[in-house]
Amino acid sequence: MTITSPLAAACLGIAALVYLAPARAADPYPTGPIRVIVPTPPGGGADTFARLTAQAVEPILHTSVIIENRPGAGGTIGTGFVARAKPDGYTLGFEWNGPLTTTPNTTKVSYTRDSYTPIIEIGYASYVMCVAPDFPASNAKEFIEQLKRNPGKYTYGNDGAGGTMQLAAERIFAHFGIKQVAVPFKGSGETLQAFLGHQVDIFGGSLQPILPYMKNGTAKCLLLTSNGDNPQAPQASGLEAVGAKGLDVGLWYALIGPQGLPSDIVDTLYRAYRQAANAPAVLAAMKNNGTTPGTHDPKETKEMIAREYDALHEVAERLGLAIR
Repeated sequence: MTITSPLAAACLGIAALVYLAPARAADPYPTGPIRVIVPTPPGGGADTFARLTAQAVEPILHTSVIIENRPGAGGTIGTGFVARAKPDGYTLGFEWNGPLTTTPNTTKVSYTRDSYTPIIEIGYASYVMCVAPDFPASNAKEFIEQLKRNPGKYTYGNDGAGGTMQLAAERIFAHFGIKQVAVPFKGSGETLQAFLGHQVDIFGGSLQPILPYMKNGTAKCLLLTSNGDNPQAPQASGLEAVGAKGLDVGLWYALIGPQGLPSDIVDTLYRAYRQAANAPAVLAAMKNNGTTPGTHDPKETKEMIAREYDALHEVAERLGLAIR
């Protein structure tokens, strides 16, 4: 059909230009509030750092960051929720390593290592082994020798059967040929009370709850599960000092998103949280509870998770705790 009307021709021309024009670019991420799932009750280490970093990152991302606690099953309920979320950057998870590298080795969970996207690791805190002031050892090497000479004599409290502290301790013990008795509790707080009540000989747990007792002389902290030393526990030595470098397993925190999170969103979040991790309030909190500041990028965090997962799987298998 031939178009003779000038008006019709003009309309068709405009329509063609509109059709050929590129689509308007999407608004830059983020355009609304971000929800960060913390798979613990309020008040714990992960919850504390999630809230501090959220406050620090809000002015960087120019949006609000809402913390939502979803505890249960050793952190796996909240972690599974994040893994199943829409990968748009508006539902994230602030984790500690338990639900990512420990619990999946000893308990059936609803996700795998490929179910989520690592974004950034923030901070590292060693576990520590502490004894009563009259324990016959004054440093890490003497502590190890005492345990080696007396198999089965001592009990050590830990954060639950198959928990990170037990697997970390048994990894170190296997290296030295140590065999002692693990006594599980529901976290470091309960382990501390059992230690102070003389129900176990050795406190095994995170550094934060034992620090006041170490400083007042009630506890003598001798061995760290990190490679290096920690200035908050000057009497304790890291694994490098006792010839066990590379066997470190501690307590670290990470931000993750669902599987399939676009790379540009991952990069935006990594850069923003890396800056937030160096905020004065965050650094001060880390210093106060014995956490070493530092960050790892998405690739490094993913590799670290894989290494620790595999190492702890070997320990869990040796103890007969690994899932079949």
